[in-house]
Amino acid sequence: MWNVELTAEQKTLVDETRRFTREKIIPIAAEADKTHQFPMDVYKEAWELGLVGSTIPEAYGGAGTTEVDHVLLTEELAFGCTGIQTSMTANTLAATPLLIAGNEEQKKKYLGLLTSEPVFASYAITESAAGSDAAGIQTRCRKDGKDWIINGEKSFITNGAWARWYVVFATVDASLRHRGILGFVIDRDAPGVSVGKTEDKLGQRASNTAVINFEDVRVPSANVLAEEGHGFKLAMQTFDRTRPDIGAGACGLMRRALEESIAYALERKTFGAPIAEHQMVQAMIAEMGIKYEATRLLVWKSAWQIDQGSSNSLVASYSKAFGADSAMQVATDAVQVFGGNGYITEYPVEKLMRDAKVLQIYEGTSQIQRLVIAKNLFAGVR
Repeated sequence: MWNVELTAEQKTLVDETRRFTREKIIPIAAEADKTHQFPMDVYKEAWELGLVGSTIPEAYGGAGTTEVDHVLLTEELAFGCTGIQTSMTANTLAATPLLIAGNEEQKKKYLGLLTSEPVFASYAITESAAGSDAAGIQTRCRKDGKDWIINGEKSFITNGAWARWYVVFATVDASLRHRGILGFVIDRDAPGVSVGKTEDKLGQRASNTAVINFEDVRVPSANVLAEEGHGFKLAMQTFDRTRPDIGAGACGLMRRALEESIAYALERKTFGAPIAEHQMVQAMIAEMGIKYEATRLLVWKSAWQIDQGSSNSLVASYSKAFGADSAMQVATDAVQVFGGNGYITEYPVEKLMRDAKVLQIYEGTSQIQRLVIAKNLFAGVR
């Protein structure tokens, strides 16, 4: 039965991650955003504490935490900075296809790399002309003896410039759409793999987002994760298990916006009284609290379903869509509570607003989530 009461171990995990965030992430978040510099030293400390790739099983050197544990620590990291959090937790997105479909040798090699040293891996499906339409990818693969040859370009890849290996989706024939897609794991140092431009972004600027090029990259058959016609399914199964993580990031951002807004509203005075006494401000802050708590419950339920082996697209998309949209609204309202001060970089809420926007875009836009939700709801009735 689903239980929202945290265990003693989970409470300790939250406390330890919260302390790490307040001591290590919050003090450097604004500068990291300004300079586009990810704090590698902080990442290494997080890795040593087991806060990176925590869901990798103990058999491969990981902590083997539950998905509920993972969303709890993701929320705490995101409270400090969703840009830093995104890069810190993106290994989970890359590792999930291997956990779902990888064979024992693939898991030992590639998951073992993530747990033996503080390195990165990336998930590469998106292309400049194939984002929401993931079945429309153009990156090609063709068989050459026992190997595969990969040609194409992937866009908007988190940690792409730093990754030691990539999970890459390619098609034997773009006209086949989802029926032609395969999944591969490709080493960064494979001949023909190169990093293109690093994107200059509106928000989450401390997180690396890059273009990855594949030019006649030879991939051994041992590195096939999903055979022809099964790659698209693997990509979607991965998102079913990782979209709650986006909702968890949204929770952290919303809680930060809420705490900053409450503190400011109690201090800032207009018309002879703290703005916390003005009903319109109270209404905005109340809505922030509602959206945060509702998202948190959806995220926890979806994470619990994953731990029970019963994950599904519906609740995962609920948590992602509602969480992302709520975070954008909450961050916007936080700027409004701060008034003119909210619009300048001296205060933290303008960064929260910029960071929140991409939550509505990556791992499936809010519009795509609604298509997934509607499809599931209609299927349930039929």
